[in-house]
Amino acid sequence: MKEYDIAVIGGGPAGIMAAIAASQNSSSVILLEKNPSLGRKLLLTGGGRCNITNSKPIKKLLNSYSQKNFLKHSFYSFTNEDLLSLFDLEFITEEDNRVFPKSGKSSDILEGLTDYLKDVSISYNFEVTSISDEFVINDKIKANKIIIATGGITYPQTGCDIKNYSLTSQPLTDIKYGLVPLITKNDLSDIAGVTLYDVVISYKKNNVRGNVLFSHVGLTGPGIINLSNEISESISYNLLENEPEIDLEIAIDLCPELTREDLADKFNRDFQTNGKTMIKNYLKLFLTNSFIQYFLNQCNIDGETQLSRINKKAKNRLIENLKHFIFRITGFNDKLAKVTIGGLDLKQVNPKTMESKPIPNLYFAGEVLDLHGPTGGYNLKIAFSTGYLAGLSAALK
Repeated sequence: MKEYDIAVIGGGPAGIMAAIAASQNSSSVILLEKNPSLGRKLLLTGGGRCNITNSKPIKKLLNSYSQKNFLKHSFYSFTNEDLLSLFDLEFITEEDNRVFPKSGKSSDILEGLTDYLKDVSISYNFEVTSISDEFVINDKIKANKIIIATGGITYPQTGCDIKNYSLTSQPLTDIKYGLVPLITKNDLSDIAGVTLYDVVISYKKNNVRGNVLFSHVGLTGPGIINLSNEISESISYNLLENEPEIDLEIAIDLCPELTREDLADKFNRDFQTNGKTMIKNYLKLFLTNSFIQYFLNQCNIDGETQLSRINKKAKNRLIENLKHFIFRITGFNDKLAKVTIGGLDLKQVNPKTMESKPIPNLYFAGEVLDLHGPTGGYNLKIAFSTGYLAGLSAALK
């Protein structure tokens, strides 16, 4: 049986970073990966471009997470500057503070990270099925300390598996889908591929501003993806036991810069001065062309109707739908979920070391914990910072 000071389970972003930090302070580290290669999920992030982090200042960055108090120490222990300095690459910052390698290749990030693993033993195609009380893994490897970075349940083709949560006796919160496209009752085939830009999407008291993209089966895009976390968390389900049952409404404000009163005043003026204009042409002031016909169908208004012939009820219907356009949601497009909501209960983990409170010398990092953020580099930031802190803490103990 081979023995190591530290064994890291999981070769994703958190596990790789944990192994790097551990190896820089310990002479005996092994990284166990169930796939034939490292970083499969990392290669998929940012559409294959790797949105490696978000460049907001730490205080503002932390305010984007509901678990900000837990994350504070890890974020200050391993900052964005620390992360980006690891690479001999140029980075660019795009809309919403999203940071990408200038090359646009996530493979460059993975290669840069693996260069730091020269002093780490790596065992591929190694699926961990058991960890004994003496820290013996699969009856083959013994470690003094173990770091679990096995991820959540999304993208099972990358090695994520619901069975990973049973590797320890640590308590769990409910496991749910996060950053996931929504399936609608509405037939959207006629507008698949159309994007609504900078709209406000609402669910109950939650409002998110961003873009909405229509697919053949439902809604996606940054605005929808971020709102999906609020929807998922509001529904009672646990993927360890059952799938969610969904039947709810969301609304889109298609003209967030104008109030209903503003629209009413504008309609009253324009419908008089431009009475011969057809409504389908007039709505180009507010909507993208390829969405107008679908919108009018939902309002039950003929697009060739002249403004002067639209009665008060139809006018009010247009205003209401411009400010509160409803979609019925019947499911999550779970195969495209980007993160997992829920995981190992943070109350049982020391945020200053990532060490288990009930089980000494056992550490956790990344998505296996009950940690998640919005889309835009926030979740990789969690992985890298908690991974670094776990690896460092395990090595220095």
